[in-house]
Amino acid sequence: MTDFDALDVIVVGGGGAGLAAAVSAAEQGAQVALFESERELGGSTQLSAGMFTAAGTSVQRGLGVEDTAERHFQHYMDLNQWRLKPGLIRAFCAAAGPTLEWLLGLGLDVPAAVSPDAHTPGLCRAGVEDVWRGHVPRDQGYGLVRVLDRARRERGVEVVLGTRVERLLSEDGRVVGVVADGIEVRAGAVVVASGGFAQHPELLDRYYPEARAAGEALFVVAAPGSRGDHVAFAEQTGSALTGHGWGLMLPTASFQRYHHWQAGFPPKSRVYVNGAGRRFMDEDASYAVSSGIILAQDGPVWAVFDERARQGLPVGYADWTPERVAEEARAGRVLRAGSLPELAAAMDVPANALTATVARWNDRLAATGADPEFLREESLAAKGSPQPPDPIAAGPFYAVRVLPAELVCTHTGLEIDHDAAVLDRTGTPVPGLFAAGEAGGGVLGMRYVGGGNAVANALTMGRIAGRGAARGR
Repeated sequence: MTDFDALDVIVVGGGGAGLAAAVSAAEQGAQVALFESERELGGSTQLSAGMFTAAGTSVQRGLGVEDTAERHFQHYMDLNQWRLKPGLIRAFCAAAGPTLEWLLGLGLDVPAAVSPDAHTPGLCRAGVEDVWRGHVPRDQGYGLVRVLDRARRERGVEVVLGTRVERLLSEDGRVVGVVADGIEVRAGAVVVASGGFAQHPELLDRYYPEARAAGEALFVVAAPGSRGDHVAFAEQTGSALTGHGWGLMLPTASFQRYHHWQAGFPPKSRVYVNGAGRRFMDEDASYAVSSGIILAQDGPVWAVFDERARQGLPVGYADWTPERVAEEARAGRVLRAGSLPELAAAMDVPANALTATVARWNDRLAATGADPEFLREESLAAKGSPQPPDPIAAGPFYAVRVLPAELVCTHTGLEIDHDAAVLDRTGTPVPGLFAAGEAGGGVLGMRYVGGGNAVANALTMGRIAGRGAARGR
């Protein structure tokens, strides 16, 4: 491991939060070193779409969208039922827009163009906000990490790859460095940006058991380094943890094993029905709210579609393809029947309810393009697919179990204040210790506000943490 002398700031973790912290600390004149447990930088940010949620940005203004940080704050707090600290969230929302502008200044490219999804560069609907705030960069998360890494190199921040920090050093109640590979490395302040714990089953059991409730359907798309090192750091320093029981689980098919970029997408012509055999939601509702809607239903939730929809699935994906659905049906993991009453029997739902549900679908949304109950036409239009879906009429018919089973990120982290300073169990800042991203708790709440929430949290609070660490060195 490289020898370091006279370090001002050590950053633990080289994902988006860590890179933002390292770059911003270096911009304040601090001597910075970054320790990353894996063999490359990027973490979960690199695996993401790179979408960044922010308000009052130049990208929005370029499209004639009027928005403010205060409006963002109000929406954020309302969606989380005001169970987050208003001061912290106000600081986050106020800094998110300037952080995006900072990234644009570093070379990030987010065109002032309307985007129908999380993969097309531009501005898209992130969640259930009334003003679009999802900023999608070119080259997505990979491009975002490359921009930050270039800035890191230009500012002389050294990186130690493949080196996991074992513990934090404390003297007289102040954090003064880290221990890595058995070697003490001292600094004026430490920023913990080591990610969440999605890859640590025992920590999931302790802090986010809802994820484990998905059983065999559970799969994880977070980076391999998401092992929850910040939990041990909390124990070592007497720091508080917050956000217990919160995280992001995306609704998926029970047979799905990959993120939708690789898995593909269910057919447009589908209805979600609950244990009563009735439709209960907009099938294209944002994942900011859809998992909660699904979990609130009695009995299992099913996606129902027909043979025409199955055959219309595009090839080339890992899960949602005509062949894969047929294979799952032959194996009995997807239900298939020649008629809707027969399918209802296999689903153990009332046949009259299921047939009435499908009939309403065919008579309304499929026939007229209007969905007076759940307003799905609005979601389809926002996704660039305004044409009415096909009717569900051509047997055989299929039913696929749908449940929150794709674990993206965890929200239990070191409790931080509006300066990203870590708090102890009395609510007092721990001198010399800052945190950001999934390792910093209190910004990501009970409801994920929409696409780009985690990336915006990581980079915005990472930038705030880096600045704070540089000042407090």
